[in-house]
Amino acid sequence: MGKKAVYYMAVEDGIDHVALPVFTQLKKLVELKELDLMIDEYPVLEYCNESGDEFIFVRTKKVVCHDYNRYLPYMNSYFEDADVAGLVTWHEGGNAPEKIFTVHTTGDVESGNFGAADPRYMHNLLLSLEKHRKNEGLEDYFVTTEATHWSGMMYGNGGPELITQYSAPIMDIEIGSIIESWNDPIAAIVISKALIDVFNNDNLELVNVLCAGGTHFDRAFSSVLFDTWEGKSYGISHIIPNQWLVSGKYEEQTGLDKLLLCVNSIKGGIRGIAMHDGLKGVYKDRLRELGKILGVPVFKHQQLRRPEVIDWAK
Repeated sequence: MGKKAVYYMAVEDGIDHVALPVFTQLKKLVELKELDLMIDEYPVLEYCNESGDEFIFVRTKKVVCHDYNRYLPYMNSYFEDADVAGLVTWHEGGNAPEKIFTVHTTGDVESGNFGAADPRYMHNLLLSLEKHRKNEGLEDYFVTTEATHWSGMMYGNGGPELITQYSAPIMDIEIGSIIESWNDPIAAIVISKALIDVFNNDNLELVNVLCAGGTHFDRAFSSVLFDTWEGKSYGISHIIPNQWLVSGKYEEQTGLDKLLLCVNSIKGGIRGIAMHDGLKGVYKDRLRELGKILGVPVFKHQQLRRPEVIDWAK
């Protein structure tokens, strides 16, 4: 039996800057078969590779997380059994990097609602984005991660508790953060190729790490995405930035409860906790308490550069 990936793409004109260009390139890359299922008046499409892996493409008229109340029943009825899911979309923001391929897990850090995360598939996807970025000659782009978040919070279509009602591990897969990047057909090619590479494994042992502190795009964590040592690499999924540790009052006892929910949402658990050196002591103390409960090392982010000296949990 092969694995199953499902990707949600808002292809209606004028809705999503990235989904339609990526889908246009995808049609040139693989042969897509229509399934006997319609969503938003679009037939759901399927591609199967030689290994028997199935890739489902769900076209929508709105970005899924912008109308989660409406789309969640479809997601759970038809695609809950997916090994991995992705929302293909754009990224923008006042201080965001201009030419990026970015991937992030889903969650609302403040409330402690964390979507399912699978570090293996996130690792595979990031590696594939980097490979195709280089192959396509996009030297002025880079691949990065973002802090865990859920764009649905901005659109008022249900509370953050909806996040945990979809059990498939889901990631946002984005091109950012300016019009030039969104309209770049080569960038769309990179994303389209990476989507069908998500099950390609580099056979490295992943050491799953919870990352805490820092900013939304923090090089302390993204700079080690492709580091390897002794047949191992980092499995990075949920990243909890400083601003939401503060606004979520993680210094309180409920903060520990939220951290435990976060770890429990990561497939395979974690073997260590990397905390940004700039975190206030009260949050470092909370992370050390979490590490003690889980029996995993807690260390400053600089040590990610020296993984061989960390006493990783088994």
